[in-house]
Amino acid sequence: MELKTVRYEVAPTGVATVWLDRPDRNNAWTGRMHTEYRWVLAQLESDPAVRVGVVTGSGKAFSVGGDGRALAGHADRGGYDPGTPDELAEPGYGVHPELDHDLAFQLGLRFPLIAAVNGACAGVAFALACFCDLRFAAAGARLTTAATKLGLPAEYGLSWMLPRLVGVGAAADLLYSSRIFTAADDAVLPDPEALRAHVTDYATRLATEAGPNAVSATKRLLVADLLRHAPGTSVEDSKRLLHEHMGTAEYREGIAAFGERRPPRF
Repeated sequence: MELKTVRYEVAPTGVATVWLDRPDRNNAWTGRMHTEYRWVLAQLESDPAVRVGVVTGSGKAFSVGGDGRALAGHADRGGYDPGTPDELAEPGYGVHPELDHDLAFQLGLRFPLIAAVNGACAGVAFALACFCDLRFAAAGARLTTAATKLGLPAEYGLSWMLPRLVGVGAAADLLYSSRIFTAADDAVLPDPEALRAHVTDYATRLATEAGPNAVSATKRLLVADLLRHAPGTSVEDSKRLLHEHMGTAEYREGIAAFGERRPPRF
């Protein structure tokens, strides 16, 4: 596929970086960007060298959400047109039927996906970041759910995901008001340069110091538990996976490295 709105690269460490790449439009989301984004993640999903993914924005913004021209077009048509082809790449599909949908598929990817929110993040882009496994932001990055100020309800599954990240009350505030807020916790870095350095270091350590199969299995457990809320089932699944993974070369290397007080060579 010819990429015009998204770009990516894979480092030798196994960290893949994906850029939403329309800096002249503050990386505003379009049907083409949606199509390219899914295609890129499908390439990364099929590449065994990829252990961690990072998604960020080119230029000063992460993404300001839906492109204003496209939003105006929806109003003219009186309905939603995603602007995507009938056939889209399906990264992360096939793990749980509940995840075989736009953005939710990110939870089905075999590798962790980190959102590095380098600047403004609104609407569908905010949902994209919420459906990543982890989020880091530059201080001063302005975020908003945006929808109600456009006369729209919560979009792209935010009413399901956001309460699981921040609690029901805080999610209701952000979803109802669409107010602008800034990140304010230990995942905030002082500026975009510090953000890039921190996320690169974090992702590299995750890619090189943690067993990739163990991370994938843990992600599967985490997502399954989000979907079912049954602690007993989680306990039994974790015991079954512990038994399986204790028979792997990855586990033997982890134990050897632990005993020899050296970094593991996964």
